[in-house]
Amino acid sequence: MSTSNQEGTQLTHLPALDTLRAVGALGVLTTHTAFWAGAYTAHGVWGAVLARLDVGVAIFFVLSGFLLSRPWIAAARAGRRGPRVTPYLGKRFLRIVPVYVVTAILALVLIDANRDLGVRDWLVTLTMTDIYVSSGPPPGLTQTWSLATEVAFYVTLPLLMLVILGRGGLSPRRVAISLALASSTTVLWLAVVSPRLPFAGDIAVNEWLPAFLTWFSAGIGLALLHVLHGADALLPPVRDAVERVAASPGVCWSIVGGLLLVAATPVAGPTLLVAPTLADAVTKNLLYTAIGGLLVFSAAFAPATSRYARLMAHRVPRHLGLISYSLFLIHLPVLHLVMKATGYQLYEGHFLQIFLLTLGLSLLAAQVLYSLVEKPFMSLKRREFGSTDRATTPASATSTR
Repeated sequence: MSTSNQEGTQLTHLPALDTLRAVGALGVLTTHTAFWAGAYTAHGVWGAVLARLDVGVAIFFVLSGFLLSRPWIAAARAGRRGPRVTPYLGKRFLRIVPVYVVTAILALVLIDANRDLGVRDWLVTLTMTDIYVSSGPPPGLTQTWSLATEVAFYVTLPLLMLVILGRGGLSPRRVAISLALASSTTVLWLAVVSPRLPFAGDIAVNEWLPAFLTWFSAGIGLALLHVLHGADALLPPVRDAVERVAASPGVCWSIVGGLLLVAATPVAGPTLLVAPTLADAVTKNLLYTAIGGLLVFSAAFAPATSRYARLMAHRVPRHLGLISYSLFLIHLPVLHLVMKATGYQLYEGHFLQIFLLTLGLSLLAAQVLYSLVEKPFMSLKRREFGSTDRATTPASATSTR
């Protein structure tokens, strides 16, 4: 088991989490190209499954909840103060903003549909505030609604940790109750609050943080479990159950596959751009919570010497994970350019061609962005705020259409 030292207070590097980022990013790229090709409705169940690969957003939100909350939980377990807020926010800024700004400028300049945008539109987009003042980001950047939601989570996390943990040491019961309340907030938001907001028809209120607290809470809950397991503080039956499941990643992935098939049925709502019912939205949210939670569990708790851990730590998928944030950002601008260059029309097929062209060009562009923008700013982050293991950097956000 890849756990930690000092009673589980410090997170050792978990390379499987890098690879899991690649899984999420590739899923999002696939679902977007399938949507543009009209594959959702042209291929029966397979098309519906392609639509549900937007589950990548849940994977990344659960990852963020796990990775970013764990230092606070570990510190509370050890009786120490949590991370300092200013360095924490500084790291998040340098990790997220520079490559986003570069990609946003490229999309705003190169995509024809953005040519008429004014100064206000540019400012709103560059500050990631589209979802708070409009129905969403402009063409080529529509996927970044979830990045704005992640940023809201980053900013509120220190306060959230103070509420969840208090100041009297780690109380698993208090954390569990707090996470249950946070998760219920999502249902309350979807059912009661957002429909009654006077601007709900014009602004993307269901892309705000409250609508996704279930996913972040799942990650925080896994962080609690990880800390307690690393400190050998779990009850023996719970510890044994965790280790049995962790030793069987195939079971986790099989369950994920089953849940994805369930999500591809009408119980999780429409696959196209049609507003879901409340029941649809809640069902999809909970299914994605389970999928994201199971995948992050399998990666975080896998025994370090297992075949699964070695496979997930392979340098090729791990490198894809390292460039996954740039891949997430650049793939939609690339998709716009692919459609323009090939003359393919929206919803008129050619899924395989669109997918392969977008994937290949996006990987090249992502590598360039990673090398020229991400790496230099991550080096600056380490110099200014201290070293941060790759596994403890925030997962990149993903999105639906």
